[in-house]
Amino acid sequence: MLPTASKGRSSSSASRSNNTFAQYLRRIVKWQQMDIEYTFWQMLHLCTSPKVVYQHTKYHKQTKNQWARDDPAFVVISSLLLVVTVSAYCAAYDHSIAHAVFVIISVLLFHFLVTGAILSTFCWFLTNSYLREEVPNSHVVEQRVEWLYAFDVHCNSFFPMFVLLYVIHYFLSPLLVAHGFIPVLLSNLLFMVAACYYHYLNFLGYDVLPFLERTTFFLYPIGAVIVLCPIFMLSGFNPSRYFMNMYFSQRL
Repeated sequence: MLPTASKGRSSSSASRSNNTFAQYLRRIVKWQQMDIEYTFWQMLHLCTSPKVVYQHTKYHKQTKNQWARDDPAFVVISSLLLVVTVSAYCAAYDHSIAHAVFVIISVLLFHFLVTGAILSTFCWFLTNSYLREEVPNSHVVEQRVEWLYAFDVHCNSFFPMFVLLYVIHYFLSPLLVAHGFIPVLLSNLLFMVAACYYHYLNFLGYDVLPFLERTTFFLYPIGAVIVLCPIFMLSGFNPSRYFMNMYFSQRL
C-alpha cells in the first residue's frame, strides 16, 4: 500500500505543477491580472535588500502553497526592460534596422530566456537529486523544488546583473570599450561584481527552502570568478569589447 500511496502523491504533485504552469502561461497576456507595483518593489529590493524578497517568498508559500510565483509580471517586465535597453544600444551602435531587430530578439531569447531555462533546469535537477534532506519517516510529505521556482530564482538573480551589465554598462560603454588598461580594469571589475551578485542571489533563492541542505554549493562559482578576474585583467582581456564586438563590431 505504501508504494501505491507514494505514486498517488507523485502523480498528484505532477498534475498540480502542470496546471500551475499552464495557468502561469495564460496570465502572460492578461495585464489586468498582473501585480505591477509589487513586481517593481521586488526589483528594487533585489538590488538593495534581496533577503527581504525571499522572506516574502516564505509568506507566498504559506498563502498559496507553492514556492514559485503564480504571476508572470516579473518575467514580462524584465523582458520589456531588456528590449528597451538593447534598443538603446542598437540606436547608438548598430548600422541597420534589420540587424537591430536580430540583436534585440537574440539577446532576449539567448541572454535571458533560453540561458535562464538551461540554468534553471540544471539547478532544479541538482537540488532535487542531490541537495534535498532525507525524509526521516514515510509519513512526512516529500517536498521538491518546482521548476518554475528555479526559473524565478534565475530571474531574480538576473535583474541586478541586468542593471549592471546592460543599463550602467550602456552609459559607461564609451569608456569601457576603449583601448588601454583602465577600460580593461573597469570592465573586468563590473563583470566580476555582476557575476558574483548573480550567484549570491542564486544561493539566497535556494537557501530559503527549508528542505534543502548544502546550499552553500551555489556560492562556489563566486570563488572561481574572483580568481579569474585578475587573470583576465593581466592578459588584457576586455569583456565589454568582446561582447560588444559580437553584435556591433563595425561601430567599435
